[in-house]
Amino acid sequence: MAHPKRRHSTSRRDSRRAHDFLTGKQLGTDSSTGEIHQLHRAHVHEGNLVYRGKVVVENYTKTV
Repeated sequence: MAHPKRRHSTSRRDSRRAHDFLTGKQLGTDSSTGEIHQLHRAHVHEGNLVYRGKVVVENYTKTV
């Protein structure tokens, strides 16, 4: 079995373990469109960009 040459600090150990407790993204449904989307994010519905039930941009096209 392999043994470490030097002891790892508790902060190094805890930083590594921090990724074990990640959770999934929070999802919600828009009250006006009924579409499921990520919370606090705008989403596209029928070609329009919608945020909190209001159309923000009409005829939205994603630019790279």
